[in-house]
Amino acid sequence: MGSAILAEAPARGAGLNQVVGLTIAAAVIVAVMLWTGYAHRTHRISWLNRIAEWLGDKFNRPAWVALPVLVFTTSIICALFGFIWDVSWHIGNGRDPGPLANPAHYFIVIGLFGIFLAGMTAVVVPFDRPGPAAVRITDSWYAPVGGVLMAGCGLYALTGFPLDDIWHRIFGQDVTLWGPTHLMMIGGAGFSLYAALMLEYEGGRAMPETPAEGSYVQRERPFIQFLRYLSFGGLFIGMSVWQIEFDFGVPQFRLVFQPMLIAAAAAVAAVAARITMGPGAAIIAALLAIALRGAVAVLVGPILGAPINWFPLYLGPAVVVELLALAPIFRRPLLFGAVAGLAVGTIGLWLESLWIGAVYHYPWPVSMWGEALAMAVPAAVLTGMCGAMLGMVLTGQRLPGRVPSITIVALTVLVVGAGVANGLHIRVPNQDTATITLTDLPSPPGKHMVSADVRVNPPELVSSHPDWLTILSWQGRMSDHRGLMIDWLRQVGPGHYQSTQPVPVWGTWKTLLRVQDGRTMTAVPIWAPADDAIPAPEIPALASSTRPFVLEVTILQRERDPNVPAWLFTTGGVIVLIFTLMVIAGLAWGAGRINARDTAPRRPQHTAADPSPPQAT
Repeated sequence: MGSAILAEAPARGAGLNQVVGLTIAAAVIVAVMLWTGYAHRTHRISWLNRIAEWLGDKFNRPAWVALPVLVFTTSIICALFGFIWDVSWHIGNGRDPGPLANPAHYFIVIGLFGIFLAGMTAVVVPFDRPGPAAVRITDSWYAPVGGVLMAGCGLYALTGFPLDDIWHRIFGQDVTLWGPTHLMMIGGAGFSLYAALMLEYEGGRAMPETPAEGSYVQRERPFIQFLRYLSFGGLFIGMSVWQIEFDFGVPQFRLVFQPMLIAAAAAVAAVAARITMGPGAAIIAALLAIALRGAVAVLVGPILGAPINWFPLYLGPAVVVELLALAPIFRRPLLFGAVAGLAVGTIGLWLESLWIGAVYHYPWPVSMWGEALAMAVPAAVLTGMCGAMLGMVLTGQRLPGRVPSITIVALTVLVVGAGVANGLHIRVPNQDTATITLTDLPSPPGKHMVSADVRVNPPELVSSHPDWLTILSWQGRMSDHRGLMIDWLRQVGPGHYQSTQPVPVWGTWKTLLRVQDGRTMTAVPIWAPADDAIPAPEIPALASSTRPFVLEVTILQRERDPNVPAWLFTTGGVIVLIFTLMVIAGLAWGAGRINARDTAPRRPQHTAADPSPPQAT
């Protein structure tokens, strides 16, 4: 085990020179942060407070909100760009020689560190108590709840970076988005958006002109209003980060996950936006999410030459939520959230499926809808209720009580967890085979393109409408077809299929036959080069071969070490799960603290007609 942790092979962890360099850089940055915070708290410097106060005047927010929110916004966008680019980099190029060899990693690290820095800035800047819900650090030092949570989410995400290297040293590189340490990084960044919304709300309440009933009745400046809409657009994106493999067309998990993930993200973001920001907010937030995610997709794909990625529009679910908000049920937020989640998980999901079917590599087959709805509807109902509770917190409405609120959050975690457990249950038909005949096609010098004739044995292994039946070629270098080619096979007879476009079987390309049909999820290798760093032998592209179906990750994640005990991998995953649940619990605690009876703003007997949201019942 010790030798594995110290390994420097490219298929394992980073070289020790890179580890030392990153450690020194991190130590210097942390030292500068600590000194700056100490100097500010002891009044040895004044420039930090001057900058924060100046921004506070511009944004009509306290200094301890204006500067952190600006840092957070730029950082989360930086991390988003780095994240999308990094996923495309691995799909198009393969694994990294080291963390410093991938340019996308710089944007990720800077972005995640910026989230942590933004939270710590909110903690350090205020000299006075920042609102009634503030967390006491010392007898004379109080920090806003949102700042504490933001720093915690940022630290959680940052911790995933060195742990990812340790994970690679033990298990080999897991080139998949859903690796446990990868989930720490993207989850910490995604969850930090809740902290940002809470921090902004705390700041709005602390302004002198804020009425007793809360900040939501203020007539904000147009730019500030735009930023608040953008924050909910960010929530749409932040809750979508777990879907990115589907967006690129290289999902390593069953297709049935995608509807559940989309419905859950849409319900929480659209409901929270509508309750907090008023009529049209869900649609505006979805449009801003489209603009931001679209800009990143264009930059990563057409401009940088990486694989093209699509993304959910969320317009259908947003429209459904807006229409439902016109009904009297909107006056009862929790019930509205539940019914809106039901509508999102059914009608909204069907509307989203039209977009999925138009542009994605893998449309949703009719045969999948039963299981998809069984997973998506309960998740959407409960995340809709969570979105309603978030909206209640951000509008000063009292939550239903400690026990009911905690129960809703806990049920949401359990239902989503049950959906994940169901989605992970697969069948691998190891006893079945595929006979693949390759025919050479005219190819440019140095390249080898073929057509493929595939016969599945037995023919009934694949139904008439599988989730996917494709030949995937990836990691061929982004300079050639962006390093990714996906070919849906054409059926020409029972169990008999043919490729519809040239298939690469040369160089760094890894090419395989992929089958996902219900719970059957399996693959057959066609071509992969030798890789001495793993080590792994070449899988030759034979003119004709009959090979057994195998567990797909043994091909897609060939760097993973099969000799590591399974219990060790499971233990690592459980530890990451516990940390994630702690982050969720922390966010729930923060929302409850802000909304507590002795810290929440008083609600008036009669609310203003237009800008305020409905009364809770």
